[in-house]
Amino acid sequence: MRQPDPVRLRAVVDSLAAAPFRGRRVGTDGGRAAADHLARVLRRAGATVAFQDFTVGAAVRDLYGVPTMTWTHRGVERVLDFRRDFCEHLASADLPYAVAGRVSAVGAPGTWVLHDSFSHEAVTAAADAGAVGVLVPRGTDTAGWMPKMITEPAPAALPVLAVRTDIHGRLRARGTTVGAAVPVRSVDIDGRNVIATFREHLGGGPAFLLTAHFDGVGDDPDGTRFPAACDNASGVAAVIEAARILHRRLPAGVGLAVALLDGEEAGAHGSAVHARTLAFGSHVLNLDGAAELGEAHVEAGGPAEPLLAALDRVGRRLGVPLRARAMPSDNRRYAAAGHAAVGIGMGMPGYQTPLETPDRVGTATLVAAAELLVGTVEEAAAAPVASRAASHPRT
Repeated sequence: MRQPDPVRLRAVVDSLAAAPFRGRRVGTDGGRAAADHLARVLRRAGATVAFQDFTVGAAVRDLYGVPTMTWTHRGVERVLDFRRDFCEHLASADLPYAVAGRVSAVGAPGTWVLHDSFSHEAVTAAADAGAVGVLVPRGTDTAGWMPKMITEPAPAALPVLAVRTDIHGRLRARGTTVGAAVPVRSVDIDGRNVIATFREHLGGGPAFLLTAHFDGVGDDPDGTRFPAACDNASGVAAVIEAARILHRRLPAGVGLAVALLDGEEAGAHGSAVHARTLAFGSHVLNLDGAAELGEAHVEAGGPAEPLLAALDRVGRRLGVPLRARAMPSDNRRYAAAGHAAVGIGMGMPGYQTPLETPDRVGTATLVAAAELLVGTVEEAAAAPVASRAASHPRT
């Protein structure tokens, strides 16, 4: 019986997380190069591959320079570390050059205003009072990083910086001044889904679609790398390996395709486009994260009960605990379009930080994720046959 190949799984993760793809942000040269690379991998696995291009306006908050922030109190200036001490708030207005001002708890001309949380209304009020910017608190992960994100609602009326919570509190000291720049803008994106057909659906059995997003948040302008190995090179690797195995094991008449999706980090735009073109009756399994072996988080949507039941049986057989948890990923776009869709997540250590490197992806987790996908598809493909046999017993 064909089993997942750990070497091949790791090769996909290592290649996608490598420097030439520059974090794989949608709409960038690195993201497009990653799509081309994955198309080659899928063709070698036996699939017929096509691209599905799409454009979304103002979908990404793009740093076109490195944000800076200094904090001065009693004549001592401190230069803060980007993404450890502070980062851009995604609703920030563009501020391409450093502007200094006194720190204040209320809006006043020329001040940076301290707010305990963000709201567009509060920022607008500060702008009306003549403030130059707003500072809000933000925590870090256990390694001291502020995870990077690239999409948010419309920009606010002023530049906004998210400051590490303890520093934000210390900025309240009388006489404190801040100087900061936030070079950020909203940009259009040109995304590219990679659609691979392993088995045409001929109508003699169910059709299955395995999905995973391949895009990341992209490297920073200062060269800081965001390898995106766990989220979601790991899911891509497991999906490709599962499809390679199923291609040779599924019975005739069962359809099998893979969609490697772009733009998930920018609002799941790739899956929204693909879901509208997918034939009804397809069963969708979306894998977002396969890096840390433990329990698998599962969310089902649409008419997914048979697919969910098959997943449950296979999880029990493999010893992978399944837990009903929110999985806000591409699976929701397919479910919203009326398809049977199940989202699965199996861990993302170092989530959207420079520490999300290939060594954080567990080989055993990759293998287990591929086995879970293979077993679920095989169980679900056999279920209609078993049901018909039960309805018409042999005499």
